[in-house]
Amino acid sequence: MNHTDTYLFQNPEALLEDRVNHLVSLFTLEEKINLMCQYQEEIPRLGVRKYKHGTEGAHGIAWLGKATVFPQNIGLACTWNEELMKKVGSVIADEARIYYQQDPEKNGLTIWAPTVDMERDPRWGRTEEAYGEDPYLTGRLTTELIKGMQGDHPKYLKAAATLKHFLGNNNEVDRGECSVSIDPRNMREYYLKAFEMQIKEGKAQSIMTAYNAVNGTLCNMNPEVNKIIKQEWGMDGFVVSDAGDVLGSVNEHHYVESYAMAVALSIKNGIDSITDDQDISLRAIRDALEQGYLQEEDLDRALRNTFRVRFRLGEFDPDELNPYSNIPEEKLASKENASLSLTAAREGIVLLKNDSLLPLTKQKTAVLGPLANEVYTDWYSGTPPYMITPLAGIQQKLDGEVLYCDGSNRIKLRSKLNGQYIMVDPETKRLVCNEAEAETETFIYTDWGWGNKTLRAESNHLFVTIDDDGCLTASAAEAKGWFVKEVFHTKTVNEGIQLFSWDQKPISMDEIGSLLVQGNECIDFSIEIVENGIETAVEAAKSAETAIVFVGNNPFINGKECVDREDITLPPQQETLIQEVMKVNPNTVVVMVGSYPFAVNWIQEHVPAVLYTSHAGQELGRAVTDVVFGEYNPAGRVNMTWYSSIKQLPDLMDYDIIKGKRTYQYFDSKPLYPFGHGLSYTTFSYRDLQLTKESMTKDEKLTVTVSITNNGERKGDEVVQLYVRADRSRVKRALKTLKGFKRISLEPGESKQVTFELNAEDLAFWDVTQDRYCVEDGRYTIMIGSSSQTIILEKKFTVAGEQIPPRSISHRVNAINYDDYQEVFLAECTEGGHSIRNKDGESWITFHEVELSKHYKTIKIRAANGGQQAELEVRRDSVTGPLLCACTIPPTGGYQAWTTVEEKIAVEQDSIHDLYLVFKGEIQLAWMVAE
Repeated sequence: MNHTDTYLFQNPEALLEDRVNHLVSLFTLEEKINLMCQYQEEIPRLGVRKYKHGTEGAHGIAWLGKATVFPQNIGLACTWNEELMKKVGSVIADEARIYYQQDPEKNGLTIWAPTVDMERDPRWGRTEEAYGEDPYLTGRLTTELIKGMQGDHPKYLKAAATLKHFLGNNNEVDRGECSVSIDPRNMREYYLKAFEMQIKEGKAQSIMTAYNAVNGTLCNMNPEVNKIIKQEWGMDGFVVSDAGDVLGSVNEHHYVESYAMAVALSIKNGIDSITDDQDISLRAIRDALEQGYLQEEDLDRALRNTFRVRFRLGEFDPDELNPYSNIPEEKLASKENASLSLTAAREGIVLLKNDSLLPLTKQKTAVLGPLANEVYTDWYSGTPPYMITPLAGIQQKLDGEVLYCDGSNRIKLRSKLNGQYIMVDPETKRLVCNEAEAETETFIYTDWGWGNKTLRAESNHLFVTIDDDGCLTASAAEAKGWFVKEVFHTKTVNEGIQLFSWDQKPISMDEIGSLLVQGNECIDFSIEIVENGIETAVEAAKSAETAIVFVGNNPFINGKECVDREDITLPPQQETLIQEVMKVNPNTVVVMVGSYPFAVNWIQEHVPAVLYTSHAGQELGRAVTDVVFGEYNPAGRVNMTWYSSIKQLPDLMDYDIIKGKRTYQYFDSKPLYPFGHGLSYTTFSYRDLQLTKESMTKDEKLTVTVSITNNGERKGDEVVQLYVRADRSRVKRALKTLKGFKRISLEPGESKQVTFELNAEDLAFWDVTQDRYCVEDGRYTIMIGSSSQTIILEKKFTVAGEQIPPRSISHRVNAINYDDYQEVFLAECTEGGHSIRNKDGESWITFHEVELSKHYKTIKIRAANGGQQAELEVRRDSVTGPLLCACTIPPTGGYQAWTTVEEKIAVEQDSIHDLYLVFKGEIQLAWMVAE
């Protein structure tokens, strides 16, 4: 065939599926193989050019050049503004299109965003990337973001959104080797809900799998990718693996023994595009085909999914047919886009506390703290065209009537080995010893907590880092990177310190006095404090009418991708700075600029005004200034529960939000700031809550209306939140669950009516006795308020739903469908599905309201035993209740070898009881049945 011929796939009038099928049918087997990875190869004979899946665009196009940078996703989520999210998504897609137009073979239109993983724990290192702890809030905001990114044309896509990361991805430590345990209710009601709306309503065109395993099954080999994403939810785009995770099935998880098996199981279970070492992956696909693990039709199915999206992006059609084919270059980092970035930054600022101090008037102000003169980017940030720091914004506002101090010490370092001071060589920028004290370098020494420090040379204002030769140089403009080589650790010794690199290697000195990482040698330094940063900040606060202290985190230090947080407090040095400033100036405002929530109990108790903002991009400084000085009335709401301490949290690896009492839905203690919290410079009243009906069937919907009035003298936004509670249930239900929210703007004295629609299916829970969603018969409560804790109006209604019958064990009951448990985890069952394995200590599972029949003679147990002979006790009512039978589980030679054990069961009469299965020894349990 000659590429000048006209093929069916080149006909824009033909049906999409016909075009896709035809193009894939024209590829040779070798061409198909070469199209299976992130960088799809060119097929010149068909006019198919190279294409790259995966342009980073978490909160603005990244890694391609200058682009509009919006607030981090955690900040975008604090806006609680669906309309804004759609506009942000549209800008991201516009700027992606412009870069694509410049080089379509290098800059793809498949955007790896949004991240929708549930943030059930604030210690997770990637909280900056996602949208909070609630699946409904995440779903609504990111669905609108996706609509903006993908456009509203019936045929063409502006860009293709990629949801990250399926599934149960909420820890960084050992993420590439670990398996997380998630039972069916948690899975269906929480973790899967985070992805469902974006696919069903938002029509997201791509989804990325996660590094971890869930219940022992690797995410890139999870059958639920096909079963749920593609079949149940009807996604007709493609699934992409995360970078390195397919080969990681061998290298990290040791789940399979060969790359051929890794790619085969991934592709058969729904992976359509592999993001991994291209040469190794393509070789592995060839091997898998040769060894019979894969068939050509497996590649055909995957390629139809990836090319369907490429067709929708307009790649194979004339430009004049595609409304998105020629986005004007001047839209890249335009003034209009900058204005939207400012709007997003303003709307995401949360007023956590205000004892009438804010807004400030123009007065002499001390601007203090390590984040006062910084605009930090993060790993997935773009390159902003400009950056306005808080200091710059306030200086512009106050015409220079500003005192500034970052609160960090200025120090000199002196080698105890030879008594010489450390200087920065002006030519090489290397740190070297020098006898001339006049040339001694002064370093800005910032303590970020948990052993992490940075050194910045005052002479050139660059960070000390480690170059490729292992030498210390003052040459880094920022402390950032996948490996943050600008971070140092210290150890106090002999009235001095020893320095260690970012990866804990000792800092030594060579024969000519250069500082470097060298073997296991470590030299001692003395520190001379040239200027005490906190004392200088206190002096500035003394002489000012108001002090504004900017604290928070550097997105590359403490919590980041691959690094979970040790604690949720501010760095101790920052806490001390605030406390010392408060001693001399009670008119102190604390602004936390952070990628995650903090436990700031002292600040909440003692500081009169507290604000939170994410690292909000290029307009951070202007947005904060506008809020602090009243140009903009804040209305952001926190998207996560802010806890008082990590003592209020279970173990990081505990993924059970129900039993672990995680998130506002189940947390029954007092938080520092509740989910949905945020204050305003005005006040609002709520009245006249109305329901269109007081009772409904499980197939009906309910309309809820409420009137909101601005009672103050300032225009302001209010975020009206609707929560629902089941008053009675067969199972433990949430204390409340978000089912609606609207951000509205009101002039002083103005009233608006807010309307919500509630479907009966919104009240459903996952019934493990029937393996499906169920809307229970009973009474429910509608709650309207300004946060999950500040509920102002309530009304009750009834639903004519289902009565959950007692559980029958006369047919097979899967062990994972328990009602409660202790010291067990979910594991893969090699016979299909998942099973239960016990931990050390007293382990049991229970099934509530089981129908016991006097006709039962035996109970069958399907189990595996990787240790010595064990026993599974079947008891009634409690772990020490009447023993119905004891099943001896013999050793099976491992957890992949299964046996069926049958024992007599004694039931005196027909009755309904809770049934407990108590583990005695090492047992993996798949199912049981009574006969």
